[in-house]
Amino acid sequence: MRGGTELGRVRGLGSAKEGAHHWWNQRVTAAGNLVLMLWFIISIARLPAYDYATVHAWMASAWVAIPMALLIASVFWHFRLGLQVLIEDYTHAEARIVALLLLNFFTVATAAIAIFSILKIAFSGTPV
Repeated sequence: MRGGTELGRVRGLGSAKEGAHHWWNQRVTAAGNLVLMLWFIISIARLPAYDYATVHAWMASAWVAIPMALLIASVFWHFRLGLQVLIEDYTHAEARIVALLLLNFFTVATAAIAIFSILKIAFSGTPV
């Protein structure tokens, strides 16, 4: 027997079957953020200097550009998931739809700008 009430099953009401998926996505992105941020902090700490040329040369490496792009994607996805929960819990009616649309546009745009910047450095190879 499935969960829920008899009346709920008759009306087709019940769980949206989205909560567990959203919860797991938050946990997976949090774990990815933890691993990638540890890599980032250790990598930055191991740089010989922090001038423009050194950091640019470091970012031009594929061994750095790929994890950095993954870090950006994971952080922004996690950010979006967390704010989505806040918006769904504390806004109502049309304001919720507008806020969710703005959230999606903002996160996609800012993540795209960051990833484009990483790729531009990685593919140019030489400091500007």
